[in-house]
Amino acid sequence: MKKNLLLLLVLISINCRAQDSLQTLNFNRNHIKNTGMQVLGGWAAANIVTGGIGWASARGVTKYFHQMNAIWNVANLGVALLGYTATITDKNHVYTPQECLEEQRKLEKLFLVNGALDFVYIGTGLYLKHRGDINNSDQNRGYGSAIILQGAFLLLFDATMYASERKAGNKLSRFLTKNPITFDGQKVGMIVNF
Repeated sequence: MKKNLLLLLVLISINCRAQDSLQTLNFNRNHIKNTGMQVLGGWAAANIVTGGIGWASARGVTKYFHQMNAIWNVANLGVALLGYTATITDKNHVYTPQECLEEQRKLEKLFLVNGALDFVYIGTGLYLKHRGDINNSDQNRGYGSAIILQGAFLLLFDATMYASERKAGNKLSRFLTKNPITFDGQKVGMIVNF
């Protein structure tokens, strides 16, 4: 009986240290999201301000370029604010290992899908710019150039976020492989990979 109790205490103490490490990995994932949303929000705010000024003061292609940048980045700012708010709400959430893996996979998939959409944005911008050249349309040329710029930025942003999240996901997978027994303060569990 004493040996079983001692073994249980050793497992729990090992797992308490492991749980702290799991929470550190969760904190790091949240920090990556938070930083990303700050970068996206900063980009959006700068584009709204410069786009608004250019929209009000420029003419021709340049006016439409600034107009689309301002409009596009209202949406980017909304996404950044929602994402940033979610990171604040999520800051103190304690995840189980399974929830942690699910969150990590969702984030990686999100940035991967967004990266694919960025190519669609760039292609749409190229098409609009081409149509503007054919039809001598300042609006299409300006909008096309702005969408190419925004798509290129978002591609860089999403690729960077995906790479950062993928690296965090690999650390999480290695951690969970090395620490299959979990303890959340109330119950002991074991992770089994099939």
